[in-house]
Amino acid sequence: MADHYFSAEPSVASRRATVRLALADVDVELLSDAGVFSATRVDPGTIALLRESPQPPATGDLLDLGCGYGPIACALSLRSPRATVWAVDINSRALALAADNAKALGLKNLRAVSPTDVPDGTTFAGIWSNPPVRIGKNALQELLSAWLGRLRPQCSAWLVVNRHLGGDSLAAWLGARGWDVRRAASKSGYRILEVRRQSDPGVAAGGALLAAPGGAGI
Repeated sequence: MADHYFSAEPSVASRRATVRLALADVDVELLSDAGVFSATRVDPGTIALLRESPQPPATGDLLDLGCGYGPIACALSLRSPRATVWAVDINSRALALAADNAKALGLKNLRAVSPTDVPDGTTFAGIWSNPPVRIGKNALQELLSAWLGRLRPQCSAWLVVNRHLGGDSLAAWLGARGWDVRRAASKSGYRILEVRRQSDPGVAAGGALLAAPGGAGI
């Protein structure tokens, strides 16, 4: 079987490197390695997600789903130091990197764990994800269904998906599954999606895919 960034135990030889996460409010260096997602630079979709999504809740449990070496989780932890940030991945090498990056940055509120290590009763005040679309449509849909179901009422999940890798079709599928989906932004071919329960106040009913403010869909 080919070795992928979503393999639980990457077989490719380790080649640790340093990458930079540069945002308006966060500018840090992170350890990366071969065998993890976007090993040579912070993925542009991740950068777009962190720039376009709002400030995370100050407290509560926050989830970075498919954390890789932890750029999203580290940014959430720095922005909300009183929250508990769960960095979840099946890739053992990625989890070790995320834990090492949290330690290097002094982030005591970040927990890098496998999916089965998140307690069953944990629900989330916010979810962020650059989801692993290359695992296949059915597996991705199963993954998102499981974790979005743990989103607290009146809270949001923020997803980034490349338009050419199914960003619009994923949004339509989520809407058909009973979620309200708003396209918060389109940046360099990436869709930034806000996902909420239909019953939440202030969200359009019917699971509709809404265009980004100020223009039609691209």
